[in-house]
Amino acid sequence: MSLTHTSPVRKAKNSVAWVLVAIAFVVAIIPLVSILWTVISRGAAAFNANFLTHSMRNVSEQDANGGAYHAILGTLEQVGIAAVITIPLALMVAIYLVEYGRGRLAQAVTFFVDVMMGLPSIVAGLFVLSFWILGLGFHASGFAASIALTILMLPIAVRSSEEMLKLVSPALREASYALGVSKWRTITKVVLPTALPGIVTGMMLGIARIVGETAPVLLLVGVTDSINANPFSNAQGSLPLFIFSESQNSVQTAINRGWAAALTLIILVMLLNLIARLIAWWKAPAAAR
Repeated sequence: MSLTHTSPVRKAKNSVAWVLVAIAFVVAIIPLVSILWTVISRGAAAFNANFLTHSMRNVSEQDANGGAYHAILGTLEQVGIAAVITIPLALMVAIYLVEYGRGRLAQAVTFFVDVMMGLPSIVAGLFVLSFWILGLGFHASGFAASIALTILMLPIAVRSSEEMLKLVSPALREASYALGVSKWRTITKVVLPTALPGIVTGMMLGIARIVGETAPVLLLVGVTDSINANPFSNAQGSLPLFIFSESQNSVQTAINRGWAAALTLIILVMLLNLIARLIAWWKAPAAAR
């Protein structure tokens, strides 16, 4: 009898919960849709093949023929170098913490990773500026910015990889050990492939965190309108810095280029996420596909 009386109450609670979840989803999605609509509507005017294949060298702010090719190339190289340094380092640290880490050393590593999670980007830029450029005497370059971006990406990559490795069932490890497989081969052949989709997602979160950083780039890369494909020498363009400089201009043509660069940055992050998803799907175990 009680079930008959409580059933309508449960249905009402379920309906209310669904309505609240729907409202929360709409409230959360409105800012994202608004940002995307604003960037697309304002950036589409200047987003074309010329914008993607030309730099701003010898181009005035009033000239609509200038582009962000030098900034796109610089961002890809700087973020790429940071990712190449960070990904293997973060994986090794995460494997150590999950599979081997015991005692004070593991506690110290965890502590420093947690501290680095909240490190402001300007602090990372100032550290590299004082150590790499002022201390060791190197000049401003894309590689200097990559070092700062590595500092910012590393804690996110370590923490996300660590959590994904912890989610791998202990039964898989025990089954591998029961077959006589060594611990290191169990990690490389069983644990890592199983956690790969989550690890890739975590790495992409780290890349998305650093790809739009402006403060370290402003301090360490320098300003140039020319194409510089060498990240180890001289100033190099960057999309965040290009967006900042163009948006500060009073000329409408330059402002349009800034919005187009912002649209380019969003598309770049989306493409990187798509490529990462495809790689994760390709390398994941057949049972997980």
